[in-house]
Amino acid sequence: MKYKVVEIFESINGEGMKAGELSLFIRFAGCNLCCSYCDTKWANGQDASYTEMGLDEIIEKVQGCQVKNITVTGGEPLLQNGVGTLLQALSDKGFYVEIETNGSIPLQEFAKELPDVVFTMDYKLPGSGMEQQMDTGNFAVLQKKDTVKFVVSDRADLKRAFAVSQEYSLGCKCNILLSPVFGAIEPEEIVTFMKENHWTDARLQVQMHKVIWDPQKRGV
Repeated sequence: MKYKVVEIFESINGEGMKAGELSLFIRFAGCNLCCSYCDTKWANGQDASYTEMGLDEIIEKVQGCQVKNITVTGGEPLLQNGVGTLLQALSDKGFYVEIETNGSIPLQEFAKELPDVVFTMDYKLPGSGMEQQMDTGNFAVLQKKDTVKFVVSDRADLKRAFAVSQEYSLGCKCNILLSPVFGAIEPEEIVTFMKENHWTDARLQVQMHKVIWDPQKRGV
């Protein structure tokens, strides 16, 4: 079994519940969505450059980095054949394994078979142009360890995120993150909205890697 690996690199987690902690990122090629604000289109297209790596190769690479956190991302990593096998193997080795998924792929089987893996799931808002692709059935399988991330472009996105959060009682099920599209909305506006709506179970999070490094820089 071969995996389409775009890059493996060590950095801090720029977002998520492990934000600020060192993690080893495994980025896979390919995605089934095309969000308006996507910052990894270079990894998603048909012509994306990648290296085919076997399970043992990836495990060896990971173990050599001496990092306890593993972030599996893309693109959409759940499109990779055999990704569940890889996630389980990493978990069995004692790593904290988080997978970033775009909200369009059914999670029921993955969540059942991978109880120790943490899911950070996007819910694509109207500003992304991809909301119609969301699988709301995924909300039912998320747990306290998991996270729903709303990437917001404007106040209309904030209103929609709040409505979805309320409709599915997300604050009682999992973590909620609000992440501004870089350069599109000021974090202060998100805080103002949170205060106006007494949204106490959501957390604002700015993408730290875009603050520390050039927003276009890869491998960080």
